[in-house]
Amino acid sequence: MKVAGVLKSHMLNAMNIEETVKLIQQTKCEIVINVGSPFLNMSVLSACIKTKCAYIDTAIHEDPLKICETPPWYNNYEWPRRKECEQAGITAILGAGFDPGVVNAYAALAHDTYFDTISDIDIIDINAGKHGRWFATNFDPEINFREFTGQVWSWQNKKWVSNQMFEINHEWDLPVVGKQKAYMTGHDEIHSLSKNLDVQNIRFWMGFSELYITVFTVLKNLGLLSEQVIKTAEGQEVVPLKVVKAVLPDPASLAPNYTGKTCIGDFIKGIKNGSPREVFIYNIADHKQAFNETGAQGISYTAGVPAAAAAILIATGIWDVKTMVNVEELPPLPFLKQLDHMGLPTCIREKQEDKQLQF
Repeated sequence: MKVAGVLKSHMLNAMNIEETVKLIQQTKCEIVINVGSPFLNMSVLSACIKTKCAYIDTAIHEDPLKICETPPWYNNYEWPRRKECEQAGITAILGAGFDPGVVNAYAALAHDTYFDTISDIDIIDINAGKHGRWFATNFDPEINFREFTGQVWSWQNKKWVSNQMFEINHEWDLPVVGKQKAYMTGHDEIHSLSKNLDVQNIRFWMGFSELYITVFTVLKNLGLLSEQVIKTAEGQEVVPLKVVKAVLPDPASLAPNYTGKTCIGDFIKGIKNGSPREVFIYNIADHKQAFNETGAQGISYTAGVPAAAAAILIATGIWDVKTMVNVEELPPLPFLKQLDHMGLPTCIREKQEDKQLQF
């Protein structure tokens, strides 16, 4: 730690609600930031409801045995529990990482400030960094691969549309990282923005190297990305996806040698004062700077800092709304101001002119 303080760690089975309740009570915790596996979300939320403790996560809940459930995804687990949060008088902020999270706040900012009506939101996530390993994922391999083994859901003409992974791509000309090919894929934020903002089309695009696509395709075709239990010839029961995870590098180990930048933002089209308008609201993060500051690579930095910012806003009362919300339902300016202070500034490009926003 760079400043004086005490950081305590505790061993916990977070799937065990009573264990988590006990730890919350023991530590007198008032806010839980859940950055564990998405399989934990509902158990941790239950513990927070029981103890009247605020809850923050950075990704949608997942059932280990199900991939790419029926949209909207938040309606499968999270939203049905909103009343429980209200009755307990707790704030539960869903998806408060970068994407989902900051990109939701960018959409809310555009809705409140830059447009009278919005027709299109294209969320673009490009990691133009290099980690020097032959193959690795930037976060938990199990969760990373699960994101892409199912259908690709997008919101088009106010309807859910399904495509195959790597079926649709587009080249984007972006600030700092330049021209980048990205593929349309499913992602959490589409499933809340489609409900909370009146927008005709919402899509998510992510950059993938040819090597990633090749390795992913081979693993999938061999059945090695399956989340289902299989039995080996020796009688052992294993989950292929967990075996793949076990042999890949730990994403945290990539940080010391990671170089390059990320570019994540919302390309938004709509109408302002009767005229068409297009803006790209975005952030640029640097892997080396992230490591020098925190010992983590840029992907972890961009996911973790927003959750900490959300906790500060709950603690100060600004976001302590005593119900369950997605980020776009909250005032975006305090969040973006806090992120700017914590190392994730917001920039905007309009008509090929870029500037950093001041809050």
